[in-house]
Amino acid sequence: MNQPESTTCVVVGGGPAGVMLGLLLARAGVEVTVLEKHADFLRDFRGDTVHASTIRLLDELGLGEGFRALPQSKLGNFKLPAGGKEVTLADFDRLKPPYDYVAMVPQWDLLNFLVDAAQQEPQFTLQMNTEATDLLYDDGGKVAGVAYRTRDAATGVETGTGELRATLTVACDGRGSVLRQKAGLVPREFPVPFDTWWFRLSRHADEQEQLASIMPSFSGADVLLSLTRKDFHQIAYIAEKGKDPQLRAEGVESFRARVARIRPDLADRVDEISSMDDLHLLDVKLNRIKPWHKPGLLLIGDAAHAMSPAGGVGINLAIQDAVAAAQRIARPLLQGTLGESDLASVQKRRWFPTVVIQNVQFVIQKAVFGPAVKGRLMGPPSPVVFVALHVPWFRKLPALMIAFGPRPEHAPDFARRKSAVTRKPV
Repeated sequence: MNQPESTTCVVVGGGPAGVMLGLLLARAGVEVTVLEKHADFLRDFRGDTVHASTIRLLDELGLGEGFRALPQSKLGNFKLPAGGKEVTLADFDRLKPPYDYVAMVPQWDLLNFLVDAAQQEPQFTLQMNTEATDLLYDDGGKVAGVAYRTRDAATGVETGTGELRATLTVACDGRGSVLRQKAGLVPREFPVPFDTWWFRLSRHADEQEQLASIMPSFSGADVLLSLTRKDFHQIAYIAEKGKDPQLRAEGVESFRARVARIRPDLADRVDEISSMDDLHLLDVKLNRIKPWHKPGLLLIGDAAHAMSPAGGVGINLAIQDAVAAAQRIARPLLQGTLGESDLASVQKRRWFPTVVIQNVQFVIQKAVFGPAVKGRLMGPPSPVVFVALHVPWFRKLPALMIAFGPRPEHAPDFARRKSAVTRKPV
């Protein structure tokens, strides 16, 4: 084993929460090392919906112009079919520009963009091909860093092991968090009636609209949700949880027929689904842990609370966690005074929005997705349809919830930039 290394804060997981936290802490002057187990960020069907809360944050960080230059498409209103009509339930047109849409950005582009910004800060280090495998403890039982192993980028063969000691360890390693397991923290699981299978189909030249609405399509117990991307349709097939073995046993021809039946306008390209391997299963979970911390350890993002894909809020909620964490731990880390009360304050700040959003997702599951995958969805409840059709301002409320969520965070003063030159002290 290599000789132990050290840093002030080690962030495990190079996803949106981990990279954003690394960027913010580095801008505060905190020495921070982000460990990412993969060789790159190129993984399909991760959370790609960048909501207004995140776009505003990037503007506050002086990164908005660069973000808008990334390849992306815009998603607008959310609709549901009802009685042969399209009913707008979330009307983004009622939000104030420029924060009146959802940006669809490949997550690898967003992460590479944030890493480029973070690497302008001398206190930021990113170690790819480095997988945290366990927690380290000091003599008093406080978490004091992580053990890790490295792999060759080309072959995936293990190349070494090591230890990275740190004042604070932050677990941003997703809903299957290794560090959460090692810490003995067990999430409370909530029932979820559906799973999601992601795939993509091409877009025709006459489908290259700049702003697209989101409206699921229903046929019996089958549901398709199509998201507009720059040059393809990103599609979620939604069905009853546990149906994956049945789908794969039925084969690709059967699945193509399902898609064509639900969306006849896509029937001319279902042959692009070459095999069932083109379907990427998301085992949908909805859970959260309590507490999010132990001495020397903090969990945020999916490691603390796995979200349903309903509303596409997961990536944005995780980024909001990172902002709240940076605001509360940067100064104590710099001053050497970080205590568990500082970590508790992060959870205290983010617990309310987490619970609110998860409860909203639970209601959506019960009212829409649960009945849909049982073939019993007759459309949205009639009172909701009436209000959506006849009370226009009501349609702004779901749009605000999706765009910003409850208690959105703003960039800390120390991380704000008009340009990438002047740093404000913490």
